[in-house]
Amino acid sequence: VDDDQQVRLPQRPRPAPDLPTAEGLAAAHRYAARRGGLVSFAAIDSEGRLYGRDLERLYSAASTVKAMLLAAEIDRLERGGLPLDDGTDALLRSMIVFSDNDAADAIHARVGEVAGRAGMTRFTEAGHWGNAQIDAADLARFYWRLGELMDGPHREFALGLLGSVTATQGWGIPAAAGDAWAVRFKGGWLPGRGLAHQGAELRERGGDDQLALAVLTD
Repeated sequence: VDDDQQVRLPQRPRPAPDLPTAEGLAAAHRYAARRGGLVSFAAIDSEGRLYGRDLERLYSAASTVKAMLLAAEIDRLERGGLPLDDGTDALLRSMIVFSDNDAADAIHARVGEVAGRAGMTRFTEAGHWGNAQIDAADLARFYWRLGELMDGPHREFALGLLGSVTATQGWGIPAAAGDAWAVRFKGGWLPGRGLAHQGAELRERGGDDQLALAVLTD
């Protein structure tokens, strides 16, 4: 081949992601349709494609917003060149691992407006952080971008917290994922209203598949 010629070998198409399957999505739609109240869900596959039901229906975020508060505080520390001191470490651990509301109040007072720092598009605050409005598509996109949002010197610490939520709060997505997936997630609930949400990043152990999931119910 002459130096000024290029040979382009055929590109082998990458296999379609294994999940979510069409059958699985159809089953999820059927199940959601049979439930009382409001049900939305979103899934983003390994190629970044978004699937779901009632993707843009807004819900009160409850404690799912604590993951955004974590991202906002990590961003604040990075921008300011600040260390992760013992007090901040303790607050963030309590807020994420045990879903402590007082710790969330303290972090919210530091970071102020959360949406821009957390990379959300439709997320809006409404007074107390727990009343923020969120939809399934936005929550799934947050977890799809989790590694990017938790960038900087405190990245592994922050991601580790979302992978260390106490076992008593590990129902839902983590329980369904089992040992086949590494799961980083945060839930939120308001028992008096029957509201329960979860958002999660899942990475296949020993494989290449990645999923971002969000389930919102009221």
